[in-house]
Amino acid sequence: MGRWDADANGRLLQAAMTLFFQRGYDDVTVAEIAESAGLTKRTFFRHFADKREVPFAGAPAFQAGVVAAVTAAPDDVAPAEAAVAALAETSGAQLAQWAEYARARRDLVATSADLRERALIKNASLTAAVAEALRQRGTAALAADLTAHGAVAAFTVGYDRWLDGDGKADLPTLVRETFDELRLALSPS
Repeated sequence: MGRWDADANGRLLQAAMTLFFQRGYDDVTVAEIAESAGLTKRTFFRHFADKREVPFAGAPAFQAGVVAAVTAAPDDVAPAEAAVAALAETSGAQLAQWAEYARARRDLVATSADLRERALIKNASLTAAVAEALRQRGTAALAADLTAHGAVAAFTVGYDRWLDGDGKADLPTLVRETFDELRLALSPS
């Protein structure tokens, strides 16, 4: 087992997800992941804080992309439009090619209380980051918080609709449509 093997992160991620999908998250140890990747436990912990982080390995890059898109939105774009567009476009660019994997990952997360908890933490982190990006654009704190929560909720539901669909729907379109449904639900009749 080489200390500086090429693409250790990718190998660990691949080994872990393969084992998780085969045996279930709870029945796989960090030692087994490292061994399957041809690496050491020590190397695993240089790349991941713990095994709960593995299924969410792409979350930091996704969050950074969303924040960058919110920040880059023109000043004349309403906060809700900036947040939803950022979530829709970033998800389309980063996730659309991974539908089958995303379905399997979602099913895996549903099997483990630890992973469901981690998913909630990641969602809360994304919401807080979107709210902060909106505040940086000049949105009042309460409006930024409410907008971020609504936009992330629309993204989450739109993402699930996409995963549950027939593969023909466009993820960004579903995110926007879901936010429009949220607006209608909140509008006075």
